[in-house]
Amino acid sequence: MTIDIMLPFWGEPRLLFETVTSVLRQDDPDWRLLVLDDGYPDDSVAPWFEAVQDSRVQYRRNERNLGIVENFRASVEAAEAEYLVVLGSDDLLHPGYVRAVHARIERHPDADIFQPGVVVVDGEGQPSEPPVDWVKQRILRPKATHGDVVLQGEALASSLLRGNWLYWPSLVFRTAAIRRHDFRDDLPVILDLAIILDIVFDGGSLVAMPETVFSYRRHGASASQRSLLDGSRFADDRRFFDEAATRSREAGWRKAARAARIRVFARLHAFTQLPAVLRRGTQAGRRSALRHIFGG
Repeated sequence: MTIDIMLPFWGEPRLLFETVTSVLRQDDPDWRLLVLDDGYPDDSVAPWFEAVQDSRVQYRRNERNLGIVENFRASVEAAEAEYLVVLGSDDLLHPGYVRAVHARIERHPDADIFQPGVVVVDGEGQPSEPPVDWVKQRILRPKATHGDVVLQGEALASSLLRGNWLYWPSLVFRTAAIRRHDFRDDLPVILDLAIILDIVFDGGSLVAMPETVFSYRRHGASASQRSLLDGSRFADDRRFFDEAATRSREAGWRKAARAARIRVFARLHAFTQLPAVLRRGTQAGRRSALRHIFGG
């Protein structure tokens, strides 16, 4: 059962090479990797891939810069296998990642999304647990006394709307399930949660795996961090949660609607970012952050 690892790339080549090397080190060989270079201006990338002697690795450079949303779309459309990953170009697979995912797919053949265990690392690859990840890992992620956690329907929607505990680049999707939906151009920072909720409202289920087989790199130079300072992230979040509350009410999911309306952990996250926004953000960013925390 081959897994297609799709890797939309725009970023630091050194980190990309580390990511690809982590794929090459998988102890289960049943995978394919496609790197979609979105025209990053560095002459070292293409020659590096020319030197990779593995037929499972393909490199494709876009003729023009598509931007994150279009490159994500291209990644999903290019997949050929029944399951796919949209990997970050600075994250790392542990050697047992593919093997662990294969085992869960065999155990839960009807599931549409698989979330492996994740360790967070900083820009230098060292273990790190900033407050947002402490909350995601210790409070928001559903716990099980043993084995996997399987969620679907209102229980899954409520859990994610209470606080998004998923790590997008580590997720494995059933290709058919994600292709039934589209990434939203108007939500460039939270496009991941938006399409996941689309799958959930469409009846999809998720398996949270206990094995820690993925390293997620978090650093301050990301687009999501920049969008906090100019306020666009907060505005997008409010609009998204308002829409989710409406969809939940229409589905008869009262608990999910309440979680979207209250959005307690989204407000808490904004509160933790408030000192940085007040110190370095734009005037619009400061207004947006305060409205996000204290508004209705």
